[in-house]
Amino acid sequence: MIQKILLAVSGLGHAEEMMKTLKEMPSILSAKVTVLHVVPPQSTAAAMTDKWEEGGKILANAIQSLNLDPSQVSSILRQGDPKDVVCQVAEEMDADLIIMGSRGLKRLQSILANSVSQYVFQLSSRPMLLVKDDIYVKRIKRIMVASDNSEASTNCLKIALFLLQGVEGGQLILSHINTDLGGKLSGITDIKPERNSVLGNAVAEAEKQNIPVRCVTSSGKPGEEICRLAEELNVDLLLLGSPDRRPSIAKKFVDLDRLIGASLSDYVRVNAACPVLLARTVG
Repeated sequence: MIQKILLAVSGLGHAEEMMKTLKEMPSILSAKVTVLHVVPPQSTAAAMTDKWEEGGKILANAIQSLNLDPSQVSSILRQGDPKDVVCQVAEEMDADLIIMGSRGLKRLQSILANSVSQYVFQLSSRPMLLVKDDIYVKRIKRIMVASDNSEASTNCLKIALFLLQGVEGGQLILSHINTDLGGKLSGITDIKPERNSVLGNAVAEAEKQNIPVRCVTSSGKPGEEICRLAEELNVDLLLLGSPDRRPSIAKKFVDLDRLIGASLSDYVRVNAACPVLLARTVG
């Protein structure tokens, strides 16, 4: 399911740490990794030369840090607008997953600071794993999926089950946020879902693959509760579905609702205390 990974590096090291952690998982062992660094245009030829040299060093350091089998890793150094180039390369290589670092900028800060990761998520339909600068990347054993009735959530479940294959001590956590109770519940409540419900079917699929599963529920604002559950349950990776609300004619235009922080995915991207994998529906 994940055989081709695009790792966009900036020299900070967070995305590389995430990639090394993923490579410890049995399901990712055979995946091919393309390491990309984008050199933005410069005003002078001398400055451009310096940036190319710097970019080459960043790529070399990233590949050395990853310490992968040479047959599994390749590198690309390209000039252009980073957010456009990342999307282009992802399409060219037909990437199954994009991994990027993120500053976790809030609302309009993403626009004002020209956030590359936020724009790439807007413009690409591919799953994207964001690693904020201020979090600690841990070995992945506990994966939480924010579950609802959407196709995007179902896609997240498939990705989570794929990642957890063969992980010793691995656990799938299915969370459901009830928005109809006005915050009357507090804390984390374990639930046993009905057999033919969304969660029930997810549990059955996990058990079929011998993956331990736990179902929890809470109430309140979805974004806040998802982040709280992930932190309290010591989750290593959070998967969240983000349905594409834009009509096909507008695919090239950024979804401003998300950019200004009005969406669930934007809130979780900014506030989660663990890496977040955002996925849309199955293409």
